[in-house]
Amino acid sequence: MGYQTNNLLNLIPVNCFICGNDKCVPVGTGKDFEYNSSSDTFIAYKCLACNLVYLNPRPDISEFDKIYPANYHAFDFSETKFGIVYKVRQQLETKRLLNFSKDLEENARVLDIGCGDGFHLKLLAKYGKKSWQLEGIDINKRAVEMAERSKLNVRQGTIETLNLPENFYDLVLMIQTIEHLAKPDEMLLNIKKILKPGGQLVIVTDNTDSLDFTFFKSRYWGGYHFPRHWNLFNKIAINKLAAKTGFEIVSLTTQCSPVNWVYTIHNWLVDKKASKWLINKFTLSSTFSLSIFTILDAVLQKFRRGALLRVKMRKPL
Repeated sequence: MGYQTNNLLNLIPVNCFICGNDKCVPVGTGKDFEYNSSSDTFIAYKCLACNLVYLNPRPDISEFDKIYPANYHAFDFSETKFGIVYKVRQQLETKRLLNFSKDLEENARVLDIGCGDGFHLKLLAKYGKKSWQLEGIDINKRAVEMAERSKLNVRQGTIETLNLPENFYDLVLMIQTIEHLAKPDEMLLNIKKILKPGGQLVIVTDNTDSLDFTFFKSRYWGGYHFPRHWNLFNKIAINKLAAKTGFEIVSLTTQCSPVNWVYTIHNWLVDKKASKWLINKFTLSSTFSLSIFTILDAVLQKFRRGALLRVKMRKPL
């Protein structure tokens, strides 16, 4: 049973989804410093058995529309709204996507789960092989509507509700998606069903072995994204997830991103009730702050301490 107080979210208690263990320690608390979706204080715990960091209690799925408001950035990440930031990210993500898909043959089938407004699908359509068959799914209606405006093949729903064919896809992408899920293990088992034998899954997600997590985990770390990030990983946790779901790890590394650094400063300023003009210097639209932290995280990436985890898994033959 969840609980609800006036002006607060309906929250439900959970254990570590990987091992079911309730032996954990609190590592951070905070609020929704970004969208102010509620006045709740949220707690992040770390599982002592598998290193997973998870939100407990977390919002019930019925609170989806509250915690993902209409102005949520992933629903409309466009050049019109984000300008040069969009262009720079477009270049970086194109290079990464083409690296993920470099071994794909003609007519390969690619599925982007949690595709948002179709940002990555648009890049694959523009720079990938024209014969690739690209699809996306997202549970948010607004995100799907934005993707459809770009003439993308995107449907609203989940693997289960859309009844996707088994042994069908060559590559599945989950870019900044897995951390939003209640049960990532069930998602990976369903992905394994729809992948062809030897097909690959690419996951990009926040890294709890990053330097920014180490320094700011007690309250302001941008990767918490309270209350929208429910499960957060490091290399130990992601390896345990792969083993639990029967995937083979092909590669596991980190990649550079300034976003969590920028959100961390933003969250601290919001909590300290700084002036709005200063807070606005640390958002996804701030070219200066994003540039500074890109340089910093690029240095950390050299030591494999980048802000994001990047893992490529394979369905066994």
